[in-house]
Amino acid sequence: MIRFKPNSTVATIIEHKGKLLFVEETDNDRTVFNQPAGHIEENETLIQAAQRETLEETGHNCEITHYIGLYTYKAPSNGVMYHRHCFAAKSTHYNPDHPLDEGIIAAKWMTLEELINSGQARSPLVIKCAQDYLDNKRYPLELIYEHPYE
Repeated sequence: MIRFKPNSTVATIIEHKGKLLFVEETDNDRTVFNQPAGHIEENETLIQAAQRETLEETGHNCEITHYIGLYTYKAPSNGVMYHRHCFAAKSTHYNPDHPLDEGIIAAKWMTLEELINSGQARSPLVIKCAQDYLDNKRYPLELIYEHPYE
């Protein structure tokens, strides 16, 4: 029997002057928008992963302020189940010269309406996470317990 192992990912939402920070990236030969997001590395906490992915994909160092929620999605393109932990954050420093991850075209500030009208959200989770953030769904980080690594 093969054991089911969903992929655990993180995503970060940063707001500035009424716009949200998205990354423009390539996925299966198409250009899409996503939150700064990615997989968790070994011996990395969820918060550390969210901070690292945000820096690698946008050049923004950030402080994670709240947990927005856990979102699940089975991608039709590859059949993989994703468990996305979404966080609210604030940018603490921006380095425009920071090299961006492979596949990232640019970091873009957009409204939710602009994202929806583009028709280029990477998945429905990108829109749902942004909607929940704008609906002020925020939970304290203490909601998450991560046992220390040994």
